[in-house]
Amino acid sequence: MACWLNLGQILKVNAKKFPQTVALKDRERSLTYPQLNQRVNRLAHSLLGLGLKKGDKVAVLLENSIEIIEAYLATAKTGIVIVPINFRLTSADVEYIAGNADAKAFIVHDEFLGTVNPIRPKLANIPPANYIVVGRPAAGYRAYDELIAGAAESEPAAEVLPEDDWILIYTSGTTGRPKGVVRSHESHIAFYLINAVDFGFNEHDVCMNVMPLCHINSTFFTFTFTYIGGSVYIHPARSFRAEEILEIVAREKITFISLIPTHYNLILSAPPEARRCDRSSIRKLLCSSAPVRKSMKLAIMEFFPGVQLYEAYGSTEAGIVTVLKPEYQMKKLGSIGFESLGTEFVRILDADKKDAAAGEVGELYSRGPMLFKEYYKLPEKTAGAFHQGWFSAGDMATRDEEGFFHIVDRKDNMIITGGEHVYPSEVEEAVGSHECVFDCAVVGIPDEKWGEKVAAVVITRPGVDPKSITEREIMECCRDKLAGYKRPKEVIFISQDEMPRTPTGKILHRILRERLRAAKK
Repeated sequence: MACWLNLGQILKVNAKKFPQTVALKDRERSLTYPQLNQRVNRLAHSLLGLGLKKGDKVAVLLENSIEIIEAYLATAKTGIVIVPINFRLTSADVEYIAGNADAKAFIVHDEFLGTVNPIRPKLANIPPANYIVVGRPAAGYRAYDELIAGAAESEPAAEVLPEDDWILIYTSGTTGRPKGVVRSHESHIAFYLINAVDFGFNEHDVCMNVMPLCHINSTFFTFTFTYIGGSVYIHPARSFRAEEILEIVAREKITFISLIPTHYNLILSAPPEARRCDRSSIRKLLCSSAPVRKSMKLAIMEFFPGVQLYEAYGSTEAGIVTVLKPEYQMKKLGSIGFESLGTEFVRILDADKKDAAAGEVGELYSRGPMLFKEYYKLPEKTAGAFHQGWFSAGDMATRDEEGFFHIVDRKDNMIITGGEHVYPSEVEEAVGSHECVFDCAVVGIPDEKWGEKVAAVVITRPGVDPKSITEREIMECCRDKLAGYKRPKEVIFISQDEMPRTPTGKILHRILRERLRAAKK
């Protein structure tokens, strides 16, 4: 019976269909589709040779690289489940994820050996022979290049079905301990095909991957291009220099990048010499993870003439739920658009789980072909995330009369001051309108009179001395924009490095709130 080809299976097709196309490239190497397919087959046989079988888990702690792409593709070909781990995590966090996932093998970059070595004795499911190192050889590890060099180039004989598990990816933990999100091959296939249609991608596109490949955003957008036969340039996730990014755009003729608002801020603040780089190849840009202010949208479109700017809302569990397309960017400021292709009508449910009226705040629920299967080993949390088959990531939203959605905030971030509900995103929009504010976050901190008070944590623009701006200036900036109870009662200035973020740059309000509350004790 015919069925959709997963990412590993279609690589075999693309190796014949696009024999001259560069599939992957980084600072030092490039691989055509046939070369990539050969290396992936070698890795697939190597993993099977370690005793892994369909359904077994392999943990990977890798920086953005050709090797992490190969790991995704090799597991797709064999039915093995990949467990990508954020390289910024501590040994304790890595131990929890690899242990909770029941990993039976571990692939690690040499620079992260100091993270993995202390926890090896605690990972009882992983035999000593099943540790693989990418980069410099290390005692107690199989060398990645040597391992695959001795393996066969033939296609592995494995039956992998669309409904089989492929990725066990752990949430970034914005609201607590990470949960393992089980995703199937077919949920990703759906994304690649829907994404190609929604964004208008084709095999001539060149995607630049900047976001960490341990995150769902990258596995979605990067692999769309591998699936349709385009090219991908892999950039290290820990290195974002606007000057370097613009140089690569010019040199590699990049046509698409997915970035977060912080990245765009850095690009728009690049020095004059960097701004002279040719960026005419860019056709489409995506901004996700946080709302984009009107001033930034206008600046992006001026900086990249003729570009089509997209915004998207989604989650690790649900995939892409809504898309705000280029033609609505100025007409629907603050909106996350409407349902992406293939997604059922998104629902906004009130506290009684009834459909909310237009303009009424409620919890956003969705369902569609990109939806995850379950939280690993957490049946109660899986059940709690659904209502009659509809999934919620815990975001509060509204739908306007024209069917466009607007995120209000995460339910867990809501501030209750004097009995009034305040959503941080609304306050952040007002604070961010100050010309000297580069980025900001708003959280609730304890207050004897009101229970909680609104506190704004501010990062000033590059070159602006925080001491040159007063707390009063920020508060006054909000006077005409917000009701009195919503305005910040305290303003704290911090540096860019002090702001807690997920791997994709999303601000961790929970961590920030905990830090501020601890400081007040």
